[in-house]
Amino acid sequence: MAAPSILPSVWKVPQVFRDRLGTKAGRQRTMVADGHLLLVLHAPPGADDDDRKGRFFWRQPDGKWSSAAFGSGPGALKKHLGEYTALLVAREEQDEDAVSAKDYFAVISTLAPIKRSARHQHEVLQEARQICPEDRDLISLRDQAYQIERMSELLYDDAKNGLDFSMAIQSEAQARSSHRMSVAAHRLNVLAGFFFPIATLTTVFGVNLDHGFEHKYQPIPFLVCAGVGLMAGLIINAVLRREPADEPA
Repeated sequence: MAAPSILPSVWKVPQVFRDRLGTKAGRQRTMVADGHLLLVLHAPPGADDDDRKGRFFWRQPDGKWSSAAFGSGPGALKKHLGEYTALLVAREEQDEDAVSAKDYFAVISTLAPIKRSARHQHEVLQEARQICPEDRDLISLRDQAYQIERMSELLYDDAKNGLDFSMAIQSEAQARSSHRMSVAAHRLNVLAGFFFPIATLTTVFGVNLDHGFEHKYQPIPFLVCAGVGLMAGLIINAVLRREPADEPA
């Protein structure tokens, strides 16, 4: 038993159209037979859509258009293209509100399938225009499809440039932070190299001068040493946190 056609059963289209279509719409394309024209298009795709939802537009030899999704007349194709335009306007607003790499990536993820679908859609309508040169409605529909394709390309490029710029800013900030950390580590190594020999010698030979000062006026000597140590720590901290003069551009 033959599988049911995905075209509406009430459509009196040439049998070759039904024979060439499987259970899914497949790629966007045109079909011509006996003066009949069938456009196989896709609904605006989402970022997570694995399968494309097909939409079929049938033009009879007398110029009458029919669509299962939007009714009859050339206005059906206009409504279909209008969905693409509305979706791109929403993505444009999302792109304008994007401030981080994550935001720009979300815009690109949704624009990529729309961009591909819009390009193939324009090719289909251009071919249909060549097949039916006497149909004036196809001219405006073809031009509208081109505008949609161009808009999707511009939005995609703008979002990609925003993503690249955001990543460049982050990379530059990370490079500056790494440079500051390397300079601070170098300064610490210099300080350690300066005091390491003294600390080693006093540790090995047990240098501990007994001058009696530590036993007088307690706890003033301890507090003085603690204060001097804290002041020295603050000075060293200020030196280490000082911005290096030779940061990378």
